[in-house]
Amino acid sequence: MKLIFATANKGKMREASEILGPGFEIVSSAGMGITEDIPETGDTLQSNSLQKASYVFEHCGGADCFADDTGLEVEILGGAPGVHTARYAGESKSFEANMDKLLAEMSRMEYEASIAREFGINTVHATRRARFRTVVTLILGGRSRFFEGIMNGKIAYGKSGKGGFGYDPVFIADEFPGMTVAEIGEEQKNSISHRGIALRAMAGYLKNEI
Repeated sequence: MKLIFATANKGKMREASEILGPGFEIVSSAGMGITEDIPETGDTLQSNSLQKASYVFEHCGGADCFADDTGLEVEILGGAPGVHTARYAGESKSFEANMDKLLAEMSRMEYEASIAREFGINTVHATRRARFRTVVTLILGGRSRFFEGIMNGKIAYGKSGKGGFGYDPVFIADEFPGMTVAEIGEEQKNSISHRGIALRAMAGYLKNEI
């Protein structure tokens, strides 16, 4: 079965192809001639995911397709960067810059909280707990369906590891304490990742439909 994935990210393409398996031909939106940035102006992960899938659907003649939107939600930052995860440090900034900003913001918040406690000011206790949340939108036969996946964990104090992509070098999943997601193998990551959970749910749905 052929599905168009609304992404140009090679890491996402590889992950989706491995999870969905040989019964699916996954083609990137770039491979279908969509080289422009696909709009994502929603204020929720679901609305962004639907917007991207709808764009591909409309520009590829109503072809079956899917899109995802992912947010990193950090407790001490009140759920930020959330829907702005990919652009946290600015529209044209790299994920290195995003991670640097994240670590700096968290250090600042922790420092301010410690100073407040020294002066006897009660502050809401927040930890480095965080989660990745993905919403996948599948448009099949013109109808939209949504699948969600969550990976719980915490933010490390520094970057470590060279695998994965995005914020993987600073995220420690609960299932693999003591190492970042960038330090675990791709198979292990796929078994616990937010996107992997959502994609497996989508794959299960598709296999029942075919």
